[in-house]
This record gives sequence, C-alpha cells and structure tokens, in this order.
Amino acid sequence: MQFFSTRDQSRRVSASQAIAQGLSDEGGLFVPERFPQVDAKALCALDYPAMAAAVLKEYLTDYDPAFLEKAAAETYGEAFGGKAGFLAPVEGEMWALELWHGPTCAFKDYALQLMPKLLVEAKRNLGRTEKTLILVATSGDTGKAALDGYHDIPGVEIAVFYPTGGTSEIQRLQMATQEGANVAVYAVRGNFDDAQTGVKRVFGDKAIAAELEKRNVRLSSANSINWGRLVPQIVYYFAAYAQLLRAGRIAFGEKVDFCVPTGNFGDILAGYYAKRMGLPVGRLVCASNQNNVLTDFLRTGVYTAKREFYKTSSPSMDILVSSNLERLLYHVTGSDAEVAEWMAQLSRTGRYTVRPETLAAIQQDFGCGWAGEEEVAAEIRTRWERDGYLCDTHTAVAFHVAEREKRAGVPMVVLSTASPFKFPRSVLAALGRQAPENDFEAMQALEQATGRTAPASLAALKTRTERFDAVIEPAQIADVALGYQA
Repeated sequence: MQFFSTRDQSRRVSASQAIAQGLSDEGGLFVPERFPQVDAKALCALDYPAMAAAVLKEYLTDYDPAFLEKAAAETYGEAFGGKAGFLAPVEGEMWALELWHGPTCAFKDYALQLMPKLLVEAKRNLGRTEKTLILVATSGDTGKAALDGYHDIPGVEIAVFYPTGGTSEIQRLQMATQEGANVAVYAVRGNFDDAQTGVKRVFGDKAIAAELEKRNVRLSSANSINWGRLVPQIVYYFAAYAQLLRAGRIAFGEKVDFCVPTGNFGDILAGYYAKRMGLPVGRLVCASNQNNVLTDFLRTGVYTAKREFYKTSSPSMDILVSSNLERLLYHVTGSDAEVAEWMAQLSRTGRYTVRPETLAAIQQDFGCGWAGEEEVAAEIRTRWERDGYLCDTHTAVAFHVAEREKRAGVPMVVLSTASPFKFPRSVLAALGRQAPENDFEAMQALEQATGRTAPASLAALKTRTERFDAVIEPAQIADVALGYQA
C-alpha cells in the first residue's frame, strides 16, 4: 500500500516513509491510496492484540507481518491491564468505550504506546540511521502519551509544546515530571493553535530541514497528522462492535453509532476508516465543546478558525484548527487541488467554504453537536446520580451530544477519552462538592465522594520532581528545533 499527500497526489511514499516523515514536504497529510476491505465479522472474533495486528497489516504492507503481530501483542497487554478497548454499559442502548486504561490514562496511549515501535521499524525498513527529532504540539493528553512512549528510545529526541495555562494541572505535571534523557517540554504562550502552528511552520521550513540534515537529524511528528497515530485508533471501533456482538446486543450487520469528543478530528476520523473498511458503523457524531468550530462546519460547510477562543474544562478539545479534517475533505472530494486551495485559504484568511455537494457527502456519515460549560457539568452529575457512571469533562461533552443525536433502536457508543481523575477539580465541582484548589487534594476528595480509586500513575505525580519549566513564544519553537545535534 502506498500513501500520498492530500495536497499533491504525485507525492507517493511507502507506509514506512509516511510514518518516519510524518508530514508531506508541502504541508499535506499522508492518506492511503485505498480503503482495504476486510472480513469484519472474522476480525470481531479476535482478541484485541490480534485484531490490532490484522488492521495494521492492511495498511503497513512494507512491514514484516511477524513484527506487527509481536508489536501489537507487546503493546496491548499488561500496559492496559486487560482493558484494551473496554466497553462499559451506561444505560439502555448507551455504552462507553473506555479508552483511558493505559499508562497515561488517555486514549492517546493506543497509538503512542505502539508508534515508537513503528517508527524504529520504519527507519530499519528504509535503511536510515539518522537521529529523529519529534516535535509535538499538545492540548493536554498527546504530550504525556508521546513522552511516555518515546522516552529513552535510541536514535530519537522528542520535544513537546503545550499552551501555558491551557491544560489541567494534572496534565501539566504529567509532562513536567517526565523522565528520560531524550525528552524536553516547553510551555508556549498562547493557545493550542499557536503551538500547533509553530510546529507546522518548522515542518514546512526547508531551511531548517536542510540545516538539521547537515547534522544528520530529521524531523518527524507524533501528532495525529502522522499516519502512525491514526491507524492504531481504527482498531477500537472494531473492538467496540465485537463486544456488542458477544453481549448479544446486536447481530452482525446491524449498525452502531459512535459519538466522539473531538478537537483535532483524528479520533473520529479513525471511525470513518473503520466504516470504509467494512465495519457496520452507522452515524459518526462529532461532539465539540464551546470551541465549536467543527459543529459549525458540519452544519454549514463554512470553516471559520478566526473566532473567539475559549479555555474550557475540557482543554484537550480547545482547538480551532482541526488538522485531520483535511484528510476527510480529500476522501470525500478526491481532489488534491481543491484541498490544497482550501488549506491555503485557511492559512491566508482563517476560513474556507466547501461546495454544497461536498457538505452533503460529509453529512451522510457525520452528525454533530456541542456542549457549553454548564451542560458539561450537568452531564457529569446526571451520569453519576442516575447511572452510577463517573466520567471526565471531555466524555461528558460527548454524552450530552449523544443524548440528543441518539437514534431509536440503534446502539450509541460514546468514546470515553480520559480518566475523570485527570480533571478532579472540574469533576468534583460538577458533582456539587467543594473542590479544593490543590489537584491532589481534589483527587482524594473525588475518591471519597465516589468510592472510585484514582489511577496509581496520577496519584504518584504528587511526589515526583518537576524537570521542565521553560516558557517560550510560538516563534521560538524553531529555535528549539535548531538547537538539536546528532
């Protein structure tokens, strides 16, 4: 299988090159040349590691299948405590796909525990021996998951950039205390889009690339712009469907809807790939927080990034430029020229408008909705008091939207993307309790209020030493990149 750029179909690369490079030279995102068709019923009979290996083999065709099987078995075993792709009943036909049972308590672990193995193998496949410098912009969860996955990997350096004041304190501490000789963390003045734009500018700067190449250093990304981030996320849609089958809640072929809290559009796009591969997915419902740029686009066909930015209790979704939407636009239109022009318009003016037929095609597969801060808090409290289900702020956004988009007789799976203990003050306040200013005191109070236990990896942050406290301007991201030597 080959991959090519959303902005220039002539730029074709192997799976190994797509993962090692991250972003196409002209700024486009790599997409597969086709959607492989699978026997979805047979896939649903497999356990999670075998299911993951089967999906990976369909796309990563230049990798040794035995390597993919071994990598999947090593990744989705002990680190997820036997709960990889765990589906929890909530009420009636509503389910929560709990994706936060990994090492960093967020759904990003599914990709970022596997991706370092894929990168090292990609370099081996390509016969490359240079140092790989990974630059990551994060709105909260990606940073820690990437740091955890890549720390002390030979031949790799990783620098993470997050918006100062734009994450929860627990998320910040997860990054600031990260161990490893090859890791660095920077707070960036501004919001996530400022950090993400700064990183993208480095990737698009040929002078920086040339200077680093003199030092035998090449750039790559661990953000969802990298195909290696997206492909592992396809798997848990199959896993959710498989569990509904085993529970006797559906017969094979019956549709299942999914509601996904999303800011950068990667998590929900993975569901689209699963559907195009043959999984009986019904509607994919995009749930936004108060930064509802995606909801507006999916309703009107007008993407407007120049708007008021809100810092919310669901910071991982505080995003106005959703990178992975570009991939969907390509798949729907098949036109690299059209996508390139829309992205150029977004860069120049902060907005673009798709054709009515393009919007209609997108709306065949995607629904949408959003939740404000009061609605998020109310949803957390309702889920706990009515259903005994404790969720974080991001998942609450999705529950709020899912209730409004639920179709009678069709199961609705809400993707639960982070542990509620990553945002203890917000969750505690939503339950009507007084939230201590200190996050660890709030974590303890949340345990006492609910009888649930905080993940050990989060509780342990209290005693860990902070290693990183640098604060930089977005323009200084380029300076950070140029500071690396082979």
